[in-house]
Amino acid sequence: MLLNKSPVVLAVGCLLCAMITIQSGASIAKQFFPVVGVGGTVALRIGLSALLLVLIFRPWRLRLSRSQWRAMAVYGFALGGMQMTFYFALERIPLGIGVALEFTGPLMLALLSSRRKRDFVWVALAVAGLALLLPDMSGVDALDPIGVALALAAGGCWAAYIWFGQRAGSVGSGGATVALGLCIATVIYFPLGANLAEGPLFTWSIVPMALTIAILSSALPYSLEMMALSRLSTQHFSVMMSLEPAIAAMAGLAILGETLDLSQWGAILFIISASIGSTLAASRSRVVVIQD
Repeated sequence: MLLNKSPVVLAVGCLLCAMITIQSGASIAKQFFPVVGVGGTVALRIGLSALLLVLIFRPWRLRLSRSQWRAMAVYGFALGGMQMTFYFALERIPLGIGVALEFTGPLMLALLSSRRKRDFVWVALAVAGLALLLPDMSGVDALDPIGVALALAAGGCWAAYIWFGQRAGSVGSGGATVALGLCIATVIYFPLGANLAEGPLFTWSIVPMALTIAILSSALPYSLEMMALSRLSTQHFSVMMSLEPAIAAMAGLAILGETLDLSQWGAILFIISASIGSTLAASRSRVVVIQD
């Protein structure tokens, strides 16, 4: 019995580690903003992550059709756009709230694919969570509206990343797909990020921190997620991923000292509940096991 469960236990452990490392990486990246700016941080994260994942997954072995290349191009554009808009959002709003807002992208994608009236319950929960996050945008303690808009834009990019990633990655290894997508993102966004940098990017003094961010934010969690995907159904994977806003809030508290009030924690709980509920509802009609 224990032997049969061990692959699932390993996958759950890998996924938890992936979520912890990616949010810890985001927290460290936010501390790196004063050194090279948000644009410089994004450029270094994307470029170094692409280099690391190319060495690990060797994406040049992929054989893609013309339609898959088109999907891959949009996938890479969305992947880089997600990182760029999210990091600029983090400059203005707390990490936990940023991830909760970003999470509405894949949540809405899942809900829009449903045709059942009962799934409007999860839409209502998600809307309630957003309403709690945005009680009074004109108040002294209100969230920065530009930061909120950027986090929601990152959510839209995340939805596109999922949609086109499924089509681009249908030929083989998910890890190789991510590596190739990051290469495309690097071509598009590295020049933009470097142009927006507020300090020199190619100095030895910043390499250790930049590598740490790249490893924690992309290379390590993406690799761990690939291990988890090969052992978990999409239902279990999605339910576990729904915990990410809470993990982000705790990482923001532990590393950045970002505290949230009771209504903001309630908003995060509503969004997590909507994500879990929509995932479980969808799984009743179809459960697909993704193989790496």
